[in-house]
Amino acid sequence: MPQKYTSLIELLNAWFGGAATTIIGAVVGRLMWHTNEVRKMRRKFFGKELLWEMPIAVGMAFIGEGLSTWLQLEQPMATGLIAALAYLGPRGSEVLFMKWFGAKVEKG
Repeated sequence: MPQKYTSLIELLNAWFGGAATTIIGAVVGRLMWHTNEVRKMRRKFFGKELLWEMPIAVGMAFIGEGLSTWLQLEQPMATGLIAALAYLGPRGSEVLFMKWFGAKVEKG
């Protein structure tokens, strides 16, 4: 009897495993950012810049996995967080963190 999946994340986890799903989420997040840059005509789609996005995607996957573990998120929320962080990249994540940290310092 075929197993029914309720989400795309469950299907990807069953086919590839959790680690591959994390990397896929990070690559898709980075690819969304890259596509936005192409749309703004800041770069070519198949340019050398696309190769530089892969280490960023993997690095953001590690960071996102650690953050989702710390926040005790389960699938598919963890993969969504990883894709969002990969889309933001290191600079965007730094800005987000600094705003959060600044608000926390002001409160207490």
